[in-house]
Amino acid sequence: MASYSSPSSLDSQAAQTRSTGCLRRFLLPPVSVILVGVLLALFLTQIQVDLAETAPLPEPQVSPSPNLIAPLFTPEVLAWEEKILVWSDTYQLDPNLIATVMQIESCGFSRAESPVGAKGLFQVMPYHFLEGEDPYHPGTNARRGLNYLRQALESGGNARLALAGYNGGINGAKNPEEQWPDETVRYVYWGLKIYKDARAGKDYSPRLEEWLNSGGSSLCRLARKN
Repeated sequence: MASYSSPSSLDSQAAQTRSTGCLRRFLLPPVSVILVGVLLALFLTQIQVDLAETAPLPEPQVSPSPNLIAPLFTPEVLAWEEKILVWSDTYQLDPNLIATVMQIESCGFSRAESPVGAKGLFQVMPYHFLEGEDPYHPGTNARRGLNYLRQALESGGNARLALAGYNGGINGAKNPEEQWPDETVRYVYWGLKIYKDARAGKDYSPRLEEWLNSGGSSLCRLARKN
């Protein structure tokens, strides 16, 4: 049986067809805009990558090497530079810290001896040596002195407390600073600023000059004579 569509039904179908066609035409422009935007974004990203790859590298920041001894130390100490660098590697200590301790302990005078009996380059007390060891031998003196300095640094955690521990004892350095002996306070006063100047790679330290003028130069004269 043949179907029959009324004129009103045909008009309704035609209207729906026209409506759908118009909708497709209205949807196309936004889709095109999105595609163009994506392509443009990819293009700009590639330009940024290319610019980043071809941009000059920043200049490296130059800072003083921790494996060199600053030129600010007196000639008597600088004469031990080769040995100090070896000891630095052996005992895992900053060579400038070693040089600072040597500077204010003996000014490089290997036969130095204090009124209380400390001996050698690093002014090590006799009870740190084994029986039969020569406390004035540079290598032996360094082994005993720098092992103790290393312990003081590990205990204190910084150069200030390491210097205090080396002079006044590791346990003594744990006390409040107002309880430190006057000698330890002076030791840290001299040593810490000299060490900081050395770490900065300076060729002159006002604090070292002050130490020399306060009596340190007498040690250096002994070192020069021997």
